[in-house]
Amino acid sequence: EVQLVESGGGLVQPGGSLRLSCTASGFTFSSAAMTWVRQAPGKGLEWVSAINSGAGSTAYADSVKGRFTISRDNAKNTLYLQLSSLNSEDTAVYYCANSRTSWWFIDDYWGQGTQVTVSS
Repeated sequence: EVQLVESGGGLVQPGGSLRLSCTASGFTFSSAAMTWVRQAPGKGLEWVSAINSGAGSTAYADSVKGRFTISRDNAKNTLYLQLSSLNSEDTAVYYCANSRTSWWFIDDYWGQGTQVTVSS
């Protein structure tokens, strides 16, 4: 059973920083490209960032480019997202996922996500 457990969210002021973590199990994490997505209140999922299995290639949405950094520790089956220069548009529940998007429609696939709230 695939399990994804996100953590590290919280309340932060505009301009602040936060590091999110995702611990994965139930698949071979070290061979899997991984993705972060987010869901703002009342909106659909937005792709945020992705990283390949070896951590040598990364990609970011234009909205977060230059502010967020994705990384991973394959020995720990953990994916990270470093958030900086946060603004109100970053307020959302953040989820990690395998980059195989077909998995995203499996019942109970998603973790609980971690809430990031940017507010003064």
